[in-house]
Amino acid sequence: MTVISSEMVKTLRDMSGAGVMKCKRALEETGGDLAAAETLLRTRGQADAASRAGRAAHEGQVGSYVHVGGKIGVLIEINCETDFVARSPEFARLLRDLAMQVAGYSPEYASVAAIPPKILRAKRAELRRDPALAGISRTARKAVVEGQLKTWLAATVLSEQPFRDGATTVGELVADLAAKTGENISVRRFVRFELGE
Repeated sequence: MTVISSEMVKTLRDMSGAGVMKCKRALEETGGDLAAAETLLRTRGQADAASRAGRAAHEGQVGSYVHVGGKIGVLIEINCETDFVARSPEFARLLRDLAMQVAGYSPEYASVAAIPPKILRAKRAELRRDPALAGISRTARKAVVEGQLKTWLAATVLSEQPFRDGATTVGELVADLAAKTGENISVRRFVRFELGE
């Protein structure tokens, strides 16, 4: 049995932002493997965040970002459950990062749920009518349409877009902060202004 030192717990806590006891238990379960313990904590945290998704999030902040040169500006509202989390440096960083994401990638919707069903149906129908799909089987056609829809969502929906480095999505970034804080965090709305549009 691996002895879990306080230094190991502190290192994992710094990496994950999870509580001391959660870090200790994760290290015990993974035999002291820091990377595996961090993955375990992240997985559990995202599961916890999903279970909190229905809770009311009426606190939060409205942030802004104006791109260099003043030609693009963004206002974004991100909600959480308590004012304590809304005033945290991590929340402020998320607000700034997502405002910059909206400025750079110009999504149309905050989440898939925010897309009107009529628009989603119309996009699916448009993808199904593609002449390039005429000669393939129905199963393969369905898979291609779903793949193309996923690509369209990644370009159109903020939560589905890859965040800066491309390794994680914006939705995963929000879920990670929700896991660290223990609260429901969501992007409620945003508006992007571009000079001349």
